[in-house]
Amino acid sequence: MKRVLVEKDSYYDSVFLMLINREVKEIEGVTDAVVSMGTDVNVTLLKETGLADKEIEGVTPNDLIVAVEGKSDEVVEAAIAKAKELLDQKSSAMDENGGTKIYSLEGALDVVPDANLAIISLPGEFAPREVKKALRSGLHVMLFSDNVSVESEIELKNLAKEKGLLMMGPDCGTAIINGKPLCFANVVRPGDIGVVGASGTGLQEITCTIEKFGAGITQGIGTGGRDLKNAKIGGTMMLMGIEALKNDDATNVIVVVSKPPAEEVAVKVIDALRKTGKPSVVHFIGMEPGKQEGNLYYAGNLEEAAGMAAALSKGETYQKRTYTLDRSEIDAIIERETKKMSSKQKYIRGLYTGGTLADEALIMFDREIGGIYSNNQSKEAFIPPDPNKSVKHTIVDLGDDVYTVGRPHPMIDPSTREDRIRIEAEDEEMAVMLLDIVLGYGSHEDPAGAILDSLRDAKKKAADRGGYLSIVTSITGTEGDFQNIYETKKKLESIGCVVMPSNFQASTLALEIMRKVEK
Repeated sequence: MKRVLVEKDSYYDSVFLMLINREVKEIEGVTDAVVSMGTDVNVTLLKETGLADKEIEGVTPNDLIVAVEGKSDEVVEAAIAKAKELLDQKSSAMDENGGTKIYSLEGALDVVPDANLAIISLPGEFAPREVKKALRSGLHVMLFSDNVSVESEIELKNLAKEKGLLMMGPDCGTAIINGKPLCFANVVRPGDIGVVGASGTGLQEITCTIEKFGAGITQGIGTGGRDLKNAKIGGTMMLMGIEALKNDDATNVIVVVSKPPAEEVAVKVIDALRKTGKPSVVHFIGMEPGKQEGNLYYAGNLEEAAGMAAALSKGETYQKRTYTLDRSEIDAIIERETKKMSSKQKYIRGLYTGGTLADEALIMFDREIGGIYSNNQSKEAFIPPDPNKSVKHTIVDLGDDVYTVGRPHPMIDPSTREDRIRIEAEDEEMAVMLLDIVLGYGSHEDPAGAILDSLRDAKKKAADRGGYLSIVTSITGTEGDFQNIYETKKKLESIGCVVMPSNFQASTLALEIMRKVEK
């Protein structure tokens, strides 16, 4: 049985709707459900899943769609009622807390006239119009939206530059501005280190690791992933971010992190950092680090970038390291994790929620053992034909668009990764599972607990086949994050996961385990 309900001009945040959608799907007897706004993408998804009917004809992106398929009319009606109840609770909670429903940027400025920054998260085709309004109103912008054209990005960043405003994005998910974490970000102590990042979880990993090294942050400025990668965009926001930190008296050390930039853009960035006169750490992920020159220091991984910055902040010399544990402890872990594996086990599976963390692991494994399949691969021959099925050694970024259309990012809703863990658990050739756990604002309230059962089941299935599954993890987070980093670590270790202090250390350990497996 199937029913589609459309409520005209009833706008709700897409992430909120996706979470409602998940709850409705879990109702017994419901076979499929979609709770979403009437965007073209969502309407297409409805048609592809067979949930569309005449009710969706003529819907607009401002219209709410609730579509349910179930085993009986009673189930469908109960599911529709539940969805409406959850939507009403959202509205009631806002009213009880004195909230105000705002339908435009102008309305928001009437309520908060002193605001100087707008976070914009709309379908990519509509976002540029609102960004222009914000910039022309004198607001800095953090543009969370993806699917914004390169041409629009160039236009928006040029307008921001003209007005002396930041335009972080598009597809910018992390920033810390004046001590305030925005979107996916962590609670870090104040300090004198400013970070500009063209990578969201890269910025998170660096700022959290700076915290662990005992130093702190002034600003964490996101730029959007294409800022340095696309020569036409030319690093506009990265250069503005560097200039802002140069002129910030509170910032004494600058860190820049990015995926491999266009060569001419890299030259501009290095020159801008040199001209700041401030000690500056550079990490271009996947590129060989340069040698220290003047005020420029080059890091080979995210942890090293954080360590170098913290040392510079404290007037110390950074001591290069691979692990924080003693070598004897690492050797004991490798022996323990490999001794029960069967002869059939020979592949690694990296299941990441953070794109930059996935890239760090992918690049390391590709360089050291080669033949790594990934949706983030630059080598076309090693992009899996089916993104939902691993091939030999595979490291995937589950936050990629191919996995998030119609559902929340896996840092918000771990079910995407949980589903993939259950699929991978059936493969008797998997030897190591490599995971990131990302805490902080925006992330799930218990990202480790949410996948614990699936990880435990995966280990049991390997044991039932006469083998052993090694699960190696790292936690990106701090003591201040509400998810509790210590409880998160305890949960993972309680089922036999190895928890390392950083993604670099976790990836390096997983690599050593795989090398022993291959002997």
